[in-house]
Amino acid sequence: MKKYLLFIAMLPLAAMSQSAEDAAVIRKISDEILRNGKAYDLLYQLTKQIGGRLSGSPQFAKAVTWGENAMRNNGADNVFLQECMIPHWVRGGNDKAFIIEVDKNKTSRALDVLALGNSLGKGTVTGQVLAVQDFEELERRKDEVKGKIVYYNNGFNPTNIKPFVSYGEAGIYRRSGPSRAAKYGAVGVMIRSLTESTANDPHTGAMVYNDSFPKIPAVAVGPRDADELWLLSRKSTINMALFTNGHFLPDTIGHNVIAELKGTEFPEQYITIGGHLDSWDVNEGAHDDGTGVVHTIEIMRALKAIGYKPKHTLRFVLFANEENGLRGGTKYAAEAKAKNEKHIFALESDAGGFTPRGFSLEVNKTQMAKIQGWLPLLNPYGTFELTNDGGGADVGPLNRTFNIPVGELIPDPQRYFDLHHARSDVFEKVNKRELLLGAVNMAALIYLIDKYGI
Repeated sequence: MKKYLLFIAMLPLAAMSQSAEDAAVIRKISDEILRNGKAYDLLYQLTKQIGGRLSGSPQFAKAVTWGENAMRNNGADNVFLQECMIPHWVRGGNDKAFIIEVDKNKTSRALDVLALGNSLGKGTVTGQVLAVQDFEELERRKDEVKGKIVYYNNGFNPTNIKPFVSYGEAGIYRRSGPSRAAKYGAVGVMIRSLTESTANDPHTGAMVYNDSFPKIPAVAVGPRDADELWLLSRKSTINMALFTNGHFLPDTIGHNVIAELKGTEFPEQYITIGGHLDSWDVNEGAHDDGTGVVHTIEIMRALKAIGYKPKHTLRFVLFANEENGLRGGTKYAAEAKAKNEKHIFALESDAGGFTPRGFSLEVNKTQMAKIQGWLPLLNPYGTFELTNDGGGADVGPLNRTFNIPVGELIPDPQRYFDLHHARSDVFEKVNKRELLLGAVNMAALIYLIDKYGI
């Protein structure tokens, strides 16, 4: 509060009046969301009545219909669907892994695993486990790989204060680990789940095959089982059996759900706010990205409820297929380019529904300075950190197509990867007040950009 008063005292009279006016509007937005917010109820509907929404699934199609109705019922000036072709990967049953032999002694020790998204399997694969810490060790031991099941024990670096940094570092083993091992003749791959959770839930997520090498089955192992497997591998010879049946069905039709509040001064200029509607199949997709979906709808609802008339047209987008293809975000940007639309900013929520801390942006120095000037208006609601670390995945194509600034809400990240892509990502893990505060901060930033530009 002292910093805010000092900021006000240093402003000229006109700017003080403007700042007071902006503070009043943001307070009005906040009061509306915190008193009357519908985000938590909408999240319950999305998670408990629809559930996991993997691209191409009947649940995803149901979510599109739900999203269209939710937009219409919460104040959109108009709502439309944007068609795009999406991949249709199916898990094909329960994924299983068993230690079947230790030092030639028969055993049957089940490990908790999930097939990685987009991985392919045809039933049971058996082989001796070759456990390596990282790609460097894989390269040193490449002559030992043929016929083996490679286990990567590369986990999160606990010394990174920001877990998303650890995720970026370890994520390469999920994305390209299978093909790196297949290059040397591996018959299967296991990775340590991308989490520091103390629970044993395995975490799935997308991987991508290199078409130059065999497409071998790949699974993630729960953290506790991963610890046991690693320790056992240091002193014993282990034989493993993996059972997966993931496969692709033909691409199918999906949709982005798009709603608008029409601009009063610049209706042909667009500000986009969004989250992704799809999730993995093993959970309810509450934090990833149900919270982003309902943030998007709640911002629209609240602005309409207080009678706000935007200068620019505000687009609210529930993107298709972020998890295993990014087809929705790519189609949205491509169609905008084809129509020669003018986009000025895009903001998404895809980092969970925890307490807001700030925004990650992809902006130039002048734009960053302008946004930093708004911090006294945003601080009371939880925005303290602005980083130039880029926007989210679905707004990335807009940035690359139009070179426009983009951003993403940064909630407190410390618990996010306990749940991310795991069966534990359910409605009960979302706190209502934290969820609503995320919408408050996003709406406040959108209001300021709509009024002053960027």
